[in-house]
Amino acid sequence: MTLTTTTAVTRADETSAPILEVLAARWSPRSYDPTVAIDEQALASVLEAGRWSPSAANTQPWRFIVARRGTAAFDTIVSNLMGFNQAWTPNAAALIVNIAETTDLDGKPRPMAAYDLGQAVAHMSVQAHHEGLHVHQMSGIVAEGLREAFSIPENLTALTVTALGTIDAPEALGEEGAIAREKAPRERFPLDEIVLVNA
Repeated sequence: MTLTTTTAVTRADETSAPILEVLAARWSPRSYDPTVAIDEQALASVLEAGRWSPSAANTQPWRFIVARRGTAAFDTIVSNLMGFNQAWTPNAAALIVNIAETTDLDGKPRPMAAYDLGQAVAHMSVQAHHEGLHVHQMSGIVAEGLREAFSIPENLTALTVTALGTIDAPEALGEEGAIAREKAPRERFPLDEIVLVNA
């Protein structure tokens, strides 16, 4: 499957070097269509992409809580988001809590857990866009609230939440500032600012 939404294609930016279309077109909307349910095969592929991402010593220190719109788990996740995230996420088709295994069962630290979880979520994000879905990642979460609500063990820590779904028009957000942010151009630092040495 390839990118299917006109909006996804029109948000693609001109890059300073050629990259995959799915990467150039990736962006993080907040306006989701509340009438479209998650495509279960697409969701399975998204999770599978995370499962096959790299990890230090193959420890695979990622865990996920997946909740579809209309479930109690979904509502629980929404209630443990901060600020404006609570306003727009109810329209997403699914929410995923991204969890790092910060220590093993013997209490030994996994220092690369957050990095590896980030890689897994990045793989999932790319796969989601390939499937025609859109993703928005959030760090504004109440981690301890999620721990209590889902009985997350002490060796696991919720770091972010990912919203997935089908995008809607920016105007569906209703609030002027939110609409403006949804339409704002994507911006990135130029390569010569982020590559410190290129010998």
